[in-house]
Amino acid sequence: MSNQGSLPGLEPAQPTDRLFLAVFPDPPHAARLAALAGDFLARHRLGAGAVEAMRLHVTLFHLGDYAGLPPGLADRAAGALAGVKAEPFAIRFDRVGSFGNRRARSPLVFAAEAGNAALHALHAQLADRLRSCGLNRCTGGSFVPHMTVAYGKATMPFEAIAPVEWPAGEVLLVHSLLGRTRHIRLAGRRLGVR
Repeated sequence: MSNQGSLPGLEPAQPTDRLFLAVFPDPPHAARLAALAGDFLARHRLGAGAVEAMRLHVTLFHLGDYAGLPPGLADRAAGALAGVKAEPFAIRFDRVGSFGNRRARSPLVFAAEAGNAALHALHAQLADRLRSCGLNRCTGGSFVPHMTVAYGKATMPFEAIAPVEWPAGEVLLVHSLLGRTRHIRLAGRRLGVR
């Protein structure tokens, strides 16, 4: 039996839109994180494509890639986000390296050896909220807090760096236009606000 997805005209539509929940550093901390990443790239002569400071973030949940956002998805995700109750906290990274994968562009990331308990608690709470809004399929998989700072072909083993901390004060629901490096803020939830 032939695979209908391979018949002319029946190929799956190319994704153009991504939806995700994330924590972004404020502009001064984003600039500092981007500078640290740039120093690392230069020191190791990686020549990788650095992520712009304003796009640096920690993804909490990837809600999917689509050819046009499905109707109601953003509203349900925003509803899940609206019910979050958490205090502001600090995110701490103390390692840099590449995640092992088979993609042509390996992500270079800041990560942590351990810790970030408040970030893990926020992730768990958001998972519960997403499930309560019917978005169970978005909550599977493990959560490894990290920030992608560059993409390149070279894979770097993880190494320790001087710890860097930045304040997490808001969770955002973001619509990313794939291939256009554009993030559109759809909803936000400030931490510490009742």
